[in-house]
Amino acid sequence: MTINTGISDAGRSAVVGVLGKLLADEFTLYVKARNFHWNVVSPNFSELHKFFEGQYEALDDVVDEVAERIRSLDAFAPASLSSYLALKRIDESPAGLAAPAMIAALLADHEFLARTLRADIEVAEGANDTGTADFLTALLEQHEKSAWMLRATR
Repeated sequence: MTINTGISDAGRSAVVGVLGKLLADEFTLYVKARNFHWNVVSPNFSELHKFFEGQYEALDDVVDEVAERIRSLDAFAPASLSSYLALKRIDESPAGLAAPAMIAALLADHEFLARTLRADIEVAEGANDTGTADFLTALLEQHEKSAWMLRATR
């Protein structure tokens, strides 16, 4: 069946393109938070270990929601490491970072995504895709909250 939800094919294509890059970024951030959870060394190890766990658990949900939003627009979600590497805009972290550098890296990524989501919302609104615009707005709020928590942890 052909999708007929009031969004043009060109509009859906533009929104799906934005969401594909977002999915790659969210997945990269998820892996980074997992890395830090596993590899943190600090006098505050227990606290940071749990903090990073909360980060990656929240990002796991986000990854799933972004992929499902792509599917709801009748497109296939990028779902391979090679596609994420090609689409991502967030850098991976090198091994052996100190805890403060881990926190700074996550903070920079959440703030980058907050800035990026503002532009992505405009793409969705321009495509008459209110559902995706609302979805991205809620995601923007999550990234802003995560950034606040990371700033407070420094």
